[in-house]
Amino acid sequence: MPNAYFTIARPNNDAFRSYLPGSKERAELKEELSRQSAQVVKIPLIIGGKEIFTEKTIQVTMPHDHGHVIAECSMAGEKELTMAVDAALAAKKAWEDMPWEHRSAIFLKAADMITGPYRKVLNAATMLGQSKTVFQAEIDIAELADFCRFGVWSAQEIFKDQPASIPGIWDRQDYRALDGFVCAITPFNFTSIGGNLPMAPAIVGNVAVWKPSRTAVLSNYYFMKLLMACGLPAGVINFVPCNGSDMAKYVISRKELAGFHFTGSTAVFQSVWKQIGENIASYQSYPRIVGETGGKDFIFAHKSADIRPLAAGLVRGSFEYQGQKCSACSRAFIPESIWPEVLSTMKEMMKQVKMGDVRDFDTFLAAVIDKDSFDRAKGYIDRAKESPDCEIVIGGNCDGSMGWFVEPTVIVCKKPDYESMVKEIFAPILSVYVYPDDKLDETLRICDEASPYALTGAIFAQDREAIVKMEKALLHAEGNFYINDKCTGAVVGQQPFGGSRQSGTNDKAGTALNMIRWMSPHSVKETFNPSDAIVYPYMSEK
Repeated sequence: MPNAYFTIARPNNDAFRSYLPGSKERAELKEELSRQSAQVVKIPLIIGGKEIFTEKTIQVTMPHDHGHVIAECSMAGEKELTMAVDAALAAKKAWEDMPWEHRSAIFLKAADMITGPYRKVLNAATMLGQSKTVFQAEIDIAELADFCRFGVWSAQEIFKDQPASIPGIWDRQDYRALDGFVCAITPFNFTSIGGNLPMAPAIVGNVAVWKPSRTAVLSNYYFMKLLMACGLPAGVINFVPCNGSDMAKYVISRKELAGFHFTGSTAVFQSVWKQIGENIASYQSYPRIVGETGGKDFIFAHKSADIRPLAAGLVRGSFEYQGQKCSACSRAFIPESIWPEVLSTMKEMMKQVKMGDVRDFDTFLAAVIDKDSFDRAKGYIDRAKESPDCEIVIGGNCDGSMGWFVEPTVIVCKKPDYESMVKEIFAPILSVYVYPDDKLDETLRICDEASPYALTGAIFAQDREAIVKMEKALLHAEGNFYINDKCTGAVVGQQPFGGSRQSGTNDKAGTALNMIRWMSPHSVKETFNPSDAIVYPYMSEK
């Protein structure tokens, strides 16, 4: 519970840097990119505040230059994962007992370090290790700072919500950490998510065991080191790159598991949920399960849509960061009356889209994260080329010789249930279904029902009645909805992010909706002048 004298004001979002030619920030980042490119970082496990190097290691390479090794990462096994859980539990009491304002100061300091001297380090690691352009990395690292600040502020706002009291009685409610530890498994595509998933529970007094993605481990390691430099006590967060099967076997199975915080594939999330359900009687408490998983995000256009903003939304929404955002546009529904002009405009815009090395600051998109992603994307493209139900109208080429490059591709599908229209791909591939103008209602139903996911979606229209109709028809088809904008780009504190159906539990990271999942409310009644009576007035015979 925060001291009333130490409350903080609602934070502002971190402002993006522009990295314009000739700017100091651009020169500094270029220098940091060169420095990190020239070294191979030995990444240890961090358990109980100690660095542990193991015999089993993996190499971390640049996706856009997959022969270039930038890190060698130790991998945890049964021994180390058992140590990590034990270290978290050993740190639990002291961390939960630390005054709220002192816990919060660690994460507020981290935010200032992220937006200050560590910015170029985290940006460069994200660019090189996750193949993000300078702008995509910049918004990612700014979001990481936002998660720090808004996490603290959101917790504070929850603490302020107190029950009513009557004269002579003080009713109050405090919010305990969960009874056990939190397991956090994080994805490759956002450094900010990697940092936030173990951090959000820690802000409110929990301890965590953190499995970072092996393809984002460099930036995640730097953030872990930053938290320690800002005063995070040993054992509060334990950094353990490992195989997913080992995490399930040696961490999620522990009886002290109190929470599971996840972003990643739907299949993994469902398997963990099933494991927890099948073993529910063995846990000392019912684990909180919070996850954001797959998506098949859409842009749906009406015949009244403005063409150029629609085309720009399709290009940016589908191809920024190689289509590897959870929110990336993967399917579109366009009326046949405007499709020729939309396609022509997109082709014109695609002339400005350069694919290449992220160290070239005129690059719009780079490589997909690894060979598995490359092979999966190439498979969809190759099958579309051979299918009589498809036509590739933009792109369609892949080159994995130096980096895992998949050309931005637009597939026009004659059938709305063709595989690339309904399955998650996570690559720069946009599938388009061109629908008859008079089939709006029918096509809205298809958009709503064809995919099991419900993460993000956007509509483009100028006709206000059409906007109302489309919004209502697609009410449950996404958790983040955009009107006349692309379906990506949610900002912490502005568009709380998360989806439902098979896209996750919709707990909106960076908000009180997420933070309260890591708290256990505790009600206290204090009577100032307690009664010694036994008999109630109604019991009198007179």
